[in-house]
Amino acid sequence: MAGRPKLGVMNSETVATVLCGLAILVGVAGTIIPVLPGSVLIGLSLLAWAIWGGAGTAGWVVFGVGLAFVLAGIAASAVLTGRKLKQHSIPNRSVVIGLVAGVAGMFIIPVVGLFVGFAAGLLLSEFLRTRDFGTATASSWAALKATGLGVLVEFGLACLAASTWVIGLWVSLAT
Repeated sequence: MAGRPKLGVMNSETVATVLCGLAILVGVAGTIIPVLPGSVLIGLSLLAWAIWGGAGTAGWVVFGVGLAFVLAGIAASAVLTGRKLKQHSIPNRSVVIGLVAGVAGMFIIPVVGLFVGFAAGLLLSEFLRTRDFGTATASSWAALKATGLGVLVEFGLACLAASTWVIGLWVSLAT
């Protein structure tokens, strides 16, 4: 079977497969950590594997199924988060300020700085907008829950896309 990657053989298809696997892993992490590329990287990696991974038809099937999961994750995250933010009248500006503070927090507080910075930035923005700490706390909590739900859904669907690739890899190696 010419063109199929074999275990233990380092050819261009094996290199493409390893690089795509690593990129998919980074993409899954990126759905949780906003400074890393997320779902889009997974979709591009699946496409690259379909083109250069040597899996043939299986590669294209994996790309189609995985891309469906990726697109569903992006859409669901945006819709769920947007709907909840609109329900609580939370402007996008507050979320953007929270994201900027979260990125800054990563450098100030190792490991948890992203989450602490996001929450603090969101609370500060909402306090400056509403001028009432109780209202700012309630709207910030609603925004945190909405953002968390969107991230969780996108992460779950990214994991399904990654699992699709793993199954496709097994199938391509077995045939």
